[in-house]
Amino acid sequence: MFQAHKLTPDQLKKREVVVIDIANDPIEPQDYKPDQDPTKYKSQNTGRGPLVGSWMSKVSPVMCCYKLVTIEFKWFGLQTRVEKFIQKSERRLFTNFHRGMFCWTDQWYGLNMAEIRAIEEKTKKDLDEASQTVALTRNNYHP
Repeated sequence: MFQAHKLTPDQLKKREVVVIDIANDPIEPQDYKPDQDPTKYKSQNTGRGPLVGSWMSKVSPVMCCYKLVTIEFKWFGLQTRVEKFIQKSERRLFTNFHRGMFCWTDQWYGLNMAEIRAIEEKTKKDLDEASQTVALTRNNYHP
């Protein structure tokens, strides 16, 4: 059996596999963006989409992402609630991100690794600059 994360037998017993369906899983109303709705999007470059019904059994290829999230919050009385909240938040994050990625197909499909690395570097630079701006704002804030 293929195992992307090479977990130990003990870790495998504890593992919970969560399948995310970017088209059919419910999302929070405030997360809905019409331009990131896989049930309405059709890629001009690939012809893929819209994703409707039981699309996973009808399309080829299907992209799979294996993500391993480990949550451990040890605080008696709060542990279960906090871990469930984090799990729910992670699922929401992954669902929304991958809905967007599918609907951005025409922006990244066909790029070579050098182009992808350049986008990653620009994104990192932009995030670093934004973080510095936030830090400066916080440091200059005096209530």
